[in-house]
Amino acid sequence: MANNRILLCLAHMSGHEMKYIQEAFDTNWVVPLGPNVNAFEQDLEQLCGNGKHVVVLSSGTAAIHLALVQLGVGRDDEVICQSMTFSASANPICYQGGVPVFVDSERDSWNIDPNLLEDAIKDRIAKTGRKPKAIIPVYLYGMPARIDDIIAISRRYEIPVIEDSAEAFGSRYRGQLCGTFGDFGIMSFNGNKMITTSGGGGLICPDEATKKRTMFYATQSREPFPYYLHKELGYNYRMSNICAGIGRGQMFVLEEHLAHHRHLCDRYVELFANVDGITVHTNPDERCDSNYWLNTILIDPHKTGTDYETVRQHLDACNIESRPLWKPMHTQPVFNGAPAYVNGVSEELFSMGLCLPSGPWVSDEDVERVAREIIACCK
Repeated sequence: MANNRILLCLAHMSGHEMKYIQEAFDTNWVVPLGPNVNAFEQDLEQLCGNGKHVVVLSSGTAAIHLALVQLGVGRDDEVICQSMTFSASANPICYQGGVPVFVDSERDSWNIDPNLLEDAIKDRIAKTGRKPKAIIPVYLYGMPARIDDIIAISRRYEIPVIEDSAEAFGSRYRGQLCGTFGDFGIMSFNGNKMITTSGGGGLICPDEATKKRTMFYATQSREPFPYYLHKELGYNYRMSNICAGIGRGQMFVLEEHLAHHRHLCDRYVELFANVDGITVHTNPDERCDSNYWLNTILIDPHKTGTDYETVRQHLDACNIESRPLWKPMHTQPVFNGAPAYVNGVSEELFSMGLCLPSGPWVSDEDVERVAREIIACCK
């Protein structure tokens, strides 16, 4: 009998979701907004703490877009964005007619290099006479960035920070939830994230007034009149009451999911401990507490006698899903010509890295099978 396919990160239901979905149907609240939306936002605000407010939206991409809108990013404005990330971190800059300025990674966290970040800010001011309008650091695969340093730089130059914590739901830095340090934070509840609403996201806001403003933009910027009056461009970005019901049910298994992903990381570390040339990416120091949304490894071709693509193809043939690391944005054709401040780290990581199965349905036996097949590729 063939082995079942092991997937990267498959959604896992708590069993409570249908209760809230059924309530939505029973009360005919099947539209954007509704009791589940309000309750899910309250759950998320309790999780965030620190006086933060949350608006749930149709996607994490929509959340980044609305953050940029509220920061006044417009035509030809520059926004600094981490280069090693998914394109959704950068695309909304272009939606606004802005210009992404890509900054490379540092080796410990794989996230934006604070030293290179400051160099980029100084250089953009010197070349354009203007400061970038925002900074978008990303918590890659759930790993906290050096957010203390990033925030210090942002305050020195008075540039707002949008934390793209779409992959870092539940991750913490110095005990504080990722996404709650900057001016805005991004959540994603896509089908493969730590918890899911099928599709969806959220914007972490600094105060109640910003939350209300976000809700205004997310519901087509309709003015409070009995007829439809619009003075500003709006967007259809609100989460549906049904999807929010799924999210409410998912909150019951959040801690279980976090514990499982971290346990799988420990198992990968154990299984690769004696394999020269394979390195599991783990918390660089005690300040970081990653959710390990996707566990990742680096494969040194000189020490292992193989490379990530050979391993990926072998795993696929063995019915195991894996995925290369994000291809850096400064190397993407769609962003050709965008300013970029690079040090070679992200391109090196991309040439060696692989994402491994990490979701709630991945068992210890699955991890052993994954490791066994990877080791079989090594010399």
